[in-house]
Amino acid sequence: MARRSLVVGNWKMNGFKADGLALARALAGRMRHRGDARFEMALCPPFTLIAAVGDAIANSGIALGGQDCHPKPKGAHTGDVSAPMLKDLDCRFAIVGHSERRADHGETDALVKAKAEAALAAGLTAIVCIGEREAERDAGRTLQVVKTQLLGSLPKGAAPATTVVAYEPVWAIGTGRTPTTAEIGEVHALIRSELAQALGKTTAEGIRLLYGGSVKASNAKEIFAVDGVDGGLVGGASLDVDEFWAIAEACR
Repeated sequence: MARRSLVVGNWKMNGFKADGLALARALAGRMRHRGDARFEMALCPPFTLIAAVGDAIANSGIALGGQDCHPKPKGAHTGDVSAPMLKDLDCRFAIVGHSERRADHGETDALVKAKAEAALAAGLTAIVCIGEREAERDAGRTLQVVKTQLLGSLPKGAAPATTVVAYEPVWAIGTGRTPTTAEIGEVHALIRSELAQALGKTTAEGIRLLYGGSVKASNAKEIFAVDGVDGGLVGGASLDVDEFWAIAEACR
């Protein structure tokens, strides 16, 4: 089954209005000029910039997303943002379970699953993040950890139109280090196999699997050439127009 490549820019807690708009407008201009791209692009700015970035990328073909969402649609949850609120701002995606959320906020697989299901209920596509820590890789537990996180975080109703899985080895995020292409391929093959067992082969073949963790222009083409890698969830490199565009252009 053909899967269109997807490149997602996760801006994390970076950007004020002026520089965020400049970045969004520059990318939108390139996307409009390119025409029918072989890849899909999405931007996930901080919550403070979602509305402004949404206006800047309107009618460019670039999708909008949030970096997190609360499992409840509304209520007394000070400081949180719900999936319906993201949908109200014309978001298409919501990142859930990023390792920085798991580490900084103690998010469990069960909570990530609840957030993913909230995203689906609101009509969003959930980008479910999974990945092992350095000590777990060194102990030879990568596949076990990834499998446990995947099965524990996968939302009910997961399907190609509603769910993307992003493999992000924690030790590679923001460090400049990346696994070998063989290691990336091994994990993506495991994810695809587990999805097939959980959802059926046809559904599993349609779900896009992204790689994240120190993706940059210099290694994107090699990583995206790995069988089963359908694009990238890009952090720091997505804050530079030329770097991020070069990464997107590396898609198959």
